[in-house]
Amino acid sequence: MTPVLRPLGDRAILAEYTDFESAIGFASALAHRSFPWVEDVVPAYSRVGVHIDPDRIGLRQAMAILGEIVSDPTVPCGTELHIIPVCYDGGPDLDRVAAFTGLSFERIVALHASIEYTVFAIGFVPGFPYLGELPEPLRGVPRLDSPRVRVEPGSVGLTGSQTGIYPLARPGGWNLIGRTPLTIVDPATDFFPIRVGDRVQFEPIDRSQFDEDSLQRLARRSAAW
Repeated sequence: MTPVLRPLGDRAILAEYTDFESAIGFASALAHRSFPWVEDVVPAYSRVGVHIDPDRIGLRQAMAILGEIVSDPTVPCGTELHIIPVCYDGGPDLDRVAAFTGLSFERIVALHASIEYTVFAIGFVPGFPYLGELPEPLRGVPRLDSPRVRVEPGSVGLTGSQTGIYPLARPGGWNLIGRTPLTIVDPATDFFPIRVGDRVQFEPIDRSQFDEDSLQRLARRSAAW
């Protein structure tokens, strides 16, 4: 499958697919070509941003070359499984999630930690992983009516069909159900171990384990692109 290509100014090209798997396959195939004019490859959901060096190649030529690349899901990409401990005790929005879903706290935790999630995108702050999809009984919970001014680093939230981890202290409107003690991002040292295409499994822990693991880093992985 080949993508629909659209220019983004003179320094980037957007490759659009209809599904996440094809987009990841394209990003992986492109990354393994090691074109010297490709500065960065940024997959997210069903799209891939390709940043190019206009001093090395023209936009039209770059689009022609990209148009010949076939998505290859068999090429190794970001497929690492990250086991992330989470203390769900005292999650500030568990009451809200329980009221919306009709589930007990115990059932919410069990469901949330029952599956492996795929990292569909990274944003809205550096290193925030958008993870999906939630088990069906947990889906549909709306964002908070008024976002919090500050969400603590490591907070685990959910909304709609996705869950995610706030890597840094930022405002946020997702429903917070727990917190990981691990550091998953450190911009000062270029520490970003979670990448698009990776998988995440949450592991419930108690408060004592949270305190014991506090400030430890998630294991670093090698770059996929």
